[in-house]
Amino acid sequence: MPSVIVIGAGFGGLGMAIELQRNGFREVTILERAADLGGVWRENTYPGAACDVPSPLYSFSYEPKPKWRQRYSRREDIVAYIRGVAERHGLFEQIVFGAEVTEAEFDEVSGQWTVQTADGDARTADVLISAVGQLSRPALPAITGVESFAGEAFHSARWDHGVELAGKRVACIGTGASAIQYVPEIQPQVAQLTVFQRTAAWVLPKFDTDYKPIHQRVLLHVPGLPVAERFSWWAIAEFVALGLVEYPAITRAVARMAGKHLAEQVTDPELLAELTPDYPIGCKRALFSNDYYPALAQPNVAVETTAISEIVPEGVRTADGALHAADVIIYGTGFKGTEFLWPMKIRGRGGRTLADVWEDGAHAYLGITVPDFPNMFMVYGPNTNLGVGSIIYMIESQARYIRHAVQLLAEQPGHCLEVLPETEREYNTALQQRLARTPWNFCTSWYRTKSGRITNNWPGTTRSYRRRTRKVRRADYRLTSA
Repeated sequence: MPSVIVIGAGFGGLGMAIELQRNGFREVTILERAADLGGVWRENTYPGAACDVPSPLYSFSYEPKPKWRQRYSRREDIVAYIRGVAERHGLFEQIVFGAEVTEAEFDEVSGQWTVQTADGDARTADVLISAVGQLSRPALPAITGVESFAGEAFHSARWDHGVELAGKRVACIGTGASAIQYVPEIQPQVAQLTVFQRTAAWVLPKFDTDYKPIHQRVLLHVPGLPVAERFSWWAIAEFVALGLVEYPAITRAVARMAGKHLAEQVTDPELLAELTPDYPIGCKRALFSNDYYPALAQPNVAVETTAISEIVPEGVRTADGALHAADVIIYGTGFKGTEFLWPMKIRGRGGRTLADVWEDGAHAYLGITVPDFPNMFMVYGPNTNLGVGSIIYMIESQARYIRHAVQLLAEQPGHCLEVLPETEREYNTALQQRLARTPWNFCTSWYRTKSGRITNNWPGTTRSYRRRTRKVRRADYRLTSA
């Protein structure tokens, strides 16, 4: 059986290991840089951290949980779920914690990958699978004077719980998916909160609810009900996803819902104007909240839309010359989503690096594999992120596809499998043509590189992706002996 190294112990890495394990592949090692599992849910401990996909869908299909406490689960419940899944499948025995991968190189003679970690260890395996995700590295803004600030400052993904916010003047830079959750949590505590908004977000109502014991008991004891609940949320997401490319009328209906939500929660005309987006819905990530707008309308909150010119010891200075005094700065500025696998150095055939191949933006066949990098696969790779739906569904599709590839290698010992360059090129040409028809082209977002190439998102439904990844087509690959 081929030996496998999986990088990352988040949803992607664990899902991949389980898929291999369930199909008889036991020689699997998971390398995790941190001291615990959980990926992005381990890292993001900011107040109010929660998922914006309903829990019945944001979970593995083969590991349903009838006893979710809420429809949209909080971070701590998701981490507990991940840990429970790992325990039930015996994955802790396969995880090496504190093993940060720095380099990986393919040996054309042996047909194996050698993986180096920061502690100096080297491991070899027949197959290398990266499951590091797209949202693992916080992005700090390139603002002059960041280091000069005299107060406390941190990124939301590295929340400093030792910093006391009560009674402080807090500057929040960024209004993305994290800020929309922690702003309502910290607003009642602080003396003054200044929210620096570059662009207004499209915000939809969050149809959340607490799951009462009777609901949990019914889900536990009525056969088929958990599957029906999961399917209903999946179907709703698939319907909305059709609006991104095929049926714009769906997107327009969602925009009207968001506009109505804003108008109902914000009555001040000036604030209403500041919070009204000026770009098509879907271009940036749509957000879900029932308490973000009310928090912004509170007397101790100011929304600042003038561009920031610099950070100074006393706070934040905007382009109009105004100084916004602050004791604490929180950067809710997202992640370096387009820098896939960085800073790992991955070398394939002939010593060719993945960084060179991706110089103009990351790309891969089905978001999973790249020519000249034999026996290497990715979970949650380029163009597999979603505008609508559950990434866990996508991860299961990818894990199944990669497992089929590993089975091919098991049937051909001593061989290497790599996608044909023309197959990958034709796939990505068609993919980019389809992406050109989506709303993601009409504003700047983390979905796009500086050149404008969309490297993150999948332009379709999760069902269409699952259909494409149902099995490995031998004609798409070259199978060679080492």
